[in-house]
Amino acid sequence: MIFDTHTHVHFPLYDKDRDDVIKRAQKVGVKMICVGTQAATSKLAIGLAKKYPNDIWATVGFHPNHLSENWYHDRKEQKEPVREKFDVKKLGELAKDSKVVAIGECGLDYYRLTDASREDHVKNQKEAFSEQIKLAESLGKALMMHTRPSAGSDDAYEDTLEILRENPISVPKINHFYVGSLTVTKKLLEAGFYFTFGGVITFSRDYDTILNYIPLDRIMLETDAPYVAPEPHRGKRNEPAYIIETAKHLAELRGESIEKIAEQTTKNALQVFKITI
Repeated sequence: MIFDTHTHVHFPLYDKDRDDVIKRAQKVGVKMICVGTQAATSKLAIGLAKKYPNDIWATVGFHPNHLSENWYHDRKEQKEPVREKFDVKKLGELAKDSKVVAIGECGLDYYRLTDASREDHVKNQKEAFSEQIKLAESLGKALMMHTRPSAGSDDAYEDTLEILRENPISVPKINHFYVGSLTVTKKLLEAGFYFTFGGVITFSRDYDTILNYIPLDRIMLETDAPYVAPEPHRGKRNEPAYIIETAKHLAELRGESIEKIAEQTTKNALQVFKITI
């Protein structure tokens, strides 16, 4: 068994063959967490988790980019739901469902912000993030963070640390699709964070040092499907079954067996998300 801790197979890009995608994952022993990006997609994730109760779990959250009008304009080809306003009460009601194992993805994304709009967008992102941090703590569910800094910077990670100092929580904190430097990685480890990695590590050497530095008991695997498929599927629509390739690469990089990688990263996921199988 191996756990894909962050996937979006509930998105419209899988509408034509979703059950087949899930069957391929089942065939290779992959369990998964479908991650919400706003109320509509969170509700879809819960519905899919109920349809496959032994294989799929869900999260409820509001992605920082969904606070921006430009995000919806740029993503029309993805057929994602129409724009919603951030409503933490609505998210909170959804998050009470027993199939929901985390709040998120939520956090800070500074990568596309321009100087003209940066101050307002950062303020809005921080406010929405803080509300979801409080929600995670109140429900006792893990916090799944989307944190993307400005190019060549750790700024979003540093701001995340500051916000969590102001809003201390006892639930697990997960850095989805981690891209931080070694310097900020040390700070995040000291603060008790977990880190997830996906297909990009199979074709980019930028992650090698970090992947060897972080203890294996703080690492989990993900696909972020439909995005960023690993080699040898690069350029295709990603899917949970492909997580095997990411696990193989991590094993080779760390000089460990794929069995150990699968066992420990799955153990981490079960503990962090309080899942019993």
